[in-house]
Amino acid sequence: MTDNEHENEQVDERVPKRVIGTPAAGTSLLGDGESAQPHEATTSETSGVTFQDEQKARKAEKIVALCFTVTFLAAIAFIISYVVFQVGSLEATGASNFALGGTLTLALLALAIGIVVWVRQIMPKYSLIQERHAMASDDDTREVVADTFVQGANESGFVKRPLLRRTMLLAAAPLGLLPIVLLRDLDNSKMPASKFNETLRHTVWGEKNKEGKPLRLVVEGTGQPIRAADFNSPGGILSVVPEGYEHDLTALAKATLILIKFRPEEIKSGTNKNWTHDGIVAYSKICTHVGCPAALYEQTTHHILCPCHQSTFDAADGAKVIFGPAARPLPQLPITVDDQGYLIAQGDFNVPVGPSYWERGDAEAEARSKGGQA
Repeated sequence: MTDNEHENEQVDERVPKRVIGTPAAGTSLLGDGESAQPHEATTSETSGVTFQDEQKARKAEKIVALCFTVTFLAAIAFIISYVVFQVGSLEATGASNFALGGTLTLALLALAIGIVVWVRQIMPKYSLIQERHAMASDDDTREVVADTFVQGANESGFVKRPLLRRTMLLAAAPLGLLPIVLLRDLDNSKMPASKFNETLRHTVWGEKNKEGKPLRLVVEGTGQPIRAADFNSPGGILSVVPEGYEHDLTALAKATLILIKFRPEEIKSGTNKNWTHDGIVAYSKICTHVGCPAALYEQTTHHILCPCHQSTFDAADGAKVIFGPAARPLPQLPITVDDQGYLIAQGDFNVPVGPSYWERGDAEAEARSKGGQA
């Protein structure tokens, strides 16, 4: 027996007899004209595998375990954040999104770093040369695959290093629960269709101020109340918000108005004249297509234009749709004046504002019926 043959028999027992895609045992990776050179104890040139230094692997093991532990803690923090940070206002929604996004990002990032460090600094490195061969594998090859799989599992440290295995399983456990937690949002039992309908239909225009009186219309940006006698130029337009809610973005998302002054003869039958005052008409500013602000006004044609998708409404005829993807008119708000001559709301809109939504039909039909009778 030659020295080279004796050396091949002394290869580390963990090295497979043959790795798929590499030359058979005894064949040099350097070619027929060159013989294998002496190598370190952790490297087998015959099989093309290099094992990691054990000291470095132990250090990497602690890093991986730390990453998996961070993943576990971040995933738990995600679930806690989902319960603690409830939505209901723009500020609360922003805090909820920040908490959920931050914790989920940290969990996935730590998990990814842990897996990368595990693969690169703990698992052995293989140098493979692909050989062309028939697609069908013979029984011997299949047996090698099975043996290699078992050997790879052992070499990965999953069996040998319980700290890695346990912390990885610990990190993965809550991650699997996160989608289930989010499914809670699909449960509408806590808000029946009737309650959901009422929530979307309601705006603050139906409420009273601190003195128990109807809300005044004030100019957006300045908060200046509007005296009807001062808004006397036909063709004039104002962007209006409810008094006391000038900085409440949640309320303004549904309650912002456009106020238009007409000559009496310009108002058509589609407009509810009982809800106007001296030719002044108030419409919702929220486009009924996707909710963009419909605030462009063409005085000569009395057309209100939404700049997002070019939905066009006839302001003189109840803001009915004359062009574009919007499916229904801009809702009209009933207005009048108080004892000081300032414009106030008579009540809330009789139909929902903004984009159409599901399960609204019966409530809106009833509201339209009541509005027509009025």
